Amino acid sequence: MNNNEAYWKANLTLMASLLAIWFLVSFGCGILFVEYLNQFRLFGFKLGFWFSQQGSIYVFVILIFVYVWRMNKLDQRYGVDEDE
Repeated sequence: MNNNEAYWKANLTLMASLLAIWFLVSFGCGILFVEYLNQFRLFGFKLGFWFSQQGSIYVFVILIFVYVWRMNKLDQRYGVDEDE
């Protein structure tokens, strides 16, 4: 496998894993597991409700920063980073 294919595969793997985490948090915690999570409270709100209203958004923003950080590492590893 050449360098470009390896870089693209690593990029797609990273993106797929982050999207899976986002799906699990937004759909799983906000819809599928909401009844179980509502047994617990966070900041005075039921945890299932909090995930569906706030938590999935926070996780999404965190995942954006993780993606940028990991892509910068990936760019450096494959020698396609931008020199400043």
